[in-house]
Amino acid sequence: MEINYLTVVATMINFIILVLIVTKFLFKPVNNVITVRENEISDRIQKSEDDEKKAELLRVQREKELKDAKSEGKGIVEEFKHKAEKVSEDIIGDAKSEADQLMERAKKETEREKQKAEEEIKAQAIELAIMLSSKALETTIDEAQHRRLIEDFIAKVGI
Repeated sequence: MEINYLTVVATMINFIILVLIVTKFLFKPVNNVITVRENEISDRIQKSEDDEKKAELLRVQREKELKDAKSEGKGIVEEFKHKAEKVSEDIIGDAKSEADQLMERAKKETEREKQKAEEEIKAQAIELAIMLSSKALETTIDEAQHRRLIEDFIAKVGI
């Protein structure tokens, strides 16, 4: 077997030309596509990480806002509770004041009625005493008649 150096050199030249053609027309475009794809994937990953950080910040912010809103709501509820208690106390105080005034008026009215009744009793007692005296002066009264008149007087006075 003989080696034909000319064929070997021609084959090597053909191989080098083929590698250059494949490199220029195949490897470079494929490498470019791969590089562009890597960049796109890298950008998407970076964007995804940024979005994840933003989402986490928003979540923390929303949680803080929710806590603040709950605290504010509790504050408002407490404030209205205190206001309601104050209004309730005012209403109760007004009612007690009005009840006291009514009691005072009732006591005064009772006192007036009592005084009026006492005056009427005194007037009747005086009238009865006058009647008793006039009867006593008209006739001579023995002791039994005198007792009967006193008993009648006591019965009329209600003592």
